[in-house]
Amino acid sequence: MARAPKDPGTGTATKTRSRAKLQPPRLWRVVLHNDDYTTQEFVVWILRTVFRKTEAEAVSIMLDVHQRGQGAAGIYPYDIADTKAAQVKALAEAQEFPLRCTLEPED
Repeated sequence: MARAPKDPGTGTATKTRSRAKLQPPRLWRVVLHNDDYTTQEFVVWILRTVFRKTEAEAVSIMLDVHQRGQGAAGIYPYDIADTKAAQVKALAEAQEFPLRCTLEPED
């Protein structure tokens, strides 16, 4: 019985891989903006619910928003920051608050 010829493409070969250096993802700051209608209690609730801040952290950030016009809720990779900003917008709209939330690149 005759042997089937070997497929030339199935032999073993050494492959050289170039390793690409992975860069850490760029971080984005989620910023809450002050307005004349959103209650301070709601801002604290948003910070505790969406951003998992403690009561003390949430109150401190809320006071920054109130006194300085804006405050950083957190710093995250873009996908997470964008998701959190969308959650803030949806929750604020559901309660009929005009709370604005923007993203800024972290330097």
